[in-house]
Amino acid sequence: MVQRRAGEILRFAQDDKCRARDEIAFVRILIAPDKFKGSLNAREVAQNIAKGLRDASPNAKIEIVPMADGGEGTAEAIAQARGGSWLECNAHDPLGREIDVRYAWIESGRIAVMEMSEASGMRRLPENERDPDHASTFGVGEMTLDATKHGAKEIIIGLGGSATNDGGFGMARVLGFRFFAQNQDLCGAVSELVRLERIESPKHLLLPEITAAVDVKNPLLGKNGATRVFGPQKGASQNELDILERALTRLADIVTKEFGFDYRDEPGAGAAGGLGFGLMSFCGAKVRPGFDVVADAVGLEAKIKDADVVITGEGSLDRQTLEGKTPAGVARLARKLDKPVFAFVGRASRDREVREMFDGVCENAQRGMSQEENMKRAGEFLRENARELVKTL
Repeated sequence: MVQRRAGEILRFAQDDKCRARDEIAFVRILIAPDKFKGSLNAREVAQNIAKGLRDASPNAKIEIVPMADGGEGTAEAIAQARGGSWLECNAHDPLGREIDVRYAWIESGRIAVMEMSEASGMRRLPENERDPDHASTFGVGEMTLDATKHGAKEIIIGLGGSATNDGGFGMARVLGFRFFAQNQDLCGAVSELVRLERIESPKHLLLPEITAAVDVKNPLLGKNGATRVFGPQKGASQNELDILERALTRLADIVTKEFGFDYRDEPGAGAAGGLGFGLMSFCGAKVRPGFDVVADAVGLEAKIKDADVVITGEGSLDRQTLEGKTPAGVARLARKLDKPVFAFVGRASRDREVREMFDGVCENAQRGMSQEENMKRAGEFLRENARELVKTL
């Protein structure tokens, strides 16, 4: 029924031959996708869909709202929607090399919006340098201090795309926390934390309110934790996984002993190699679903309310989408407001629960075409699918 209503809206908007100019009803389409990772950023995805729609329905009123869910693109999405600028600072990459990084600054409210991947992300390392035992969130701490020095009243940190598995160990050291084993100051590999005995807090640490925007719900430890789930893709061997798990377990135990609270089982504690846990433990941060953080910042619900048809999307639509990814969040709000919603994706699983979130799923994937070629031609296929959607409706 919803899909039929969407078709009626589009046909009505195009049927200008039968109506006087002042009687034409223009369909209002909201395009709110995430990126197609490795191919197009969220704005490029939206722009290609919009071009295809305009080719088939020139009278449509189209609004583009690039989205993110705590991963890469979060800072840009919020900055574009809120008229933010960019600040640069010096930091260190996951392996301790000096780099230049940037984060968004929203003057109204004095809000800094950053992504941990800017300093400590997988994108900072070639595959042959991935080393979760030595990769550090040190650079995240440096960005946090820089924003604090600029007078930030609030910091939003997106936690996707990390190369690290240190539980926020590196970040905490920048903020002034010290970690000891038999009076030896631990400041090297994550595996050193296996010997951790006590943590010394800084005396005069003043931080603004910090929100950790996460796109996963994993706890810190266990089979669904940071190490076991995400460690292998960061280069950890089976033996390293065991050591890293022991190290983060010890870190959580000593945090509980020293500070009297325990966030290891909180949803999102395992995000970004345990940085979610570290931000809660050392910075008093609140962990929120990244999609909700971005949606609030860009006023997404109000924009959906004003639309007749909603389009979202991401590179891969699968079971992980249900765990708080952008398309699921957009679909949830669209259903709440009784709006038809369609997903444009690179590829989609046949999972019924995933597909039933939408009134239609438009895939780029072409039979007999390699994934590399498909990604290369993603914009072309998005435009084609957008034109076909209008014709189908």
